[in-house]
Amino acid sequence: MFGLFKRKQKQVALFSVCDGILKSIEKVNDTVFADKIMGDGFAVTPVSGRVSINSPIKGKVMSIFPTKHAITFVTDEGVEGLVHMGIDTVALKGDGFNIFVEEGQSVDHNTRLAEMNVDFILEQGKDTDIITVFTNLDENKKLAISETGDVKKAQSIGCITL
Repeated sequence: MFGLFKRKQKQVALFSVCDGILKSIEKVNDTVFADKIMGDGFAVTPVSGRVSINSPIKGKVMSIFPTKHAITFVTDEGVEGLVHMGIDTVALKGDGFNIFVEEGQSVDHNTRLAEMNVDFILEQGKDTDIITVFTNLDENKKLAISETGDVKKAQSIGCITL
């Protein structure tokens, strides 16, 4: 009898972190992300120059890597994740990145997290994809991204259904 009542599902809205080209995480040039070893997510290949990076979710900044290339977060609903700027950019030791948030700060899709110098990253021979990965999605939480292609910063791109 109790099986007839379905729990109302919540959704976590997802937003593009910058202007660029939205693509599935499977197309990222790093097997840790592409094979979803850390979790499911998406990536945006940014335009050239200095790119302003906004939060992909409404939630709170949990940590900022000392090398400034990654920021962890938790949504208001408890979904944990990571914004990872570039591939193998930890080796740059913070060069090419500026951070504009602090640990514990509340954020939403209009909050500027960081700035990345795309041209500098490319000059260092690194990939510039900005990857958002959700690290604690279980089988009951489904990620849905809208069609890939050109996106603008803070544009709605999908959701996570809890």
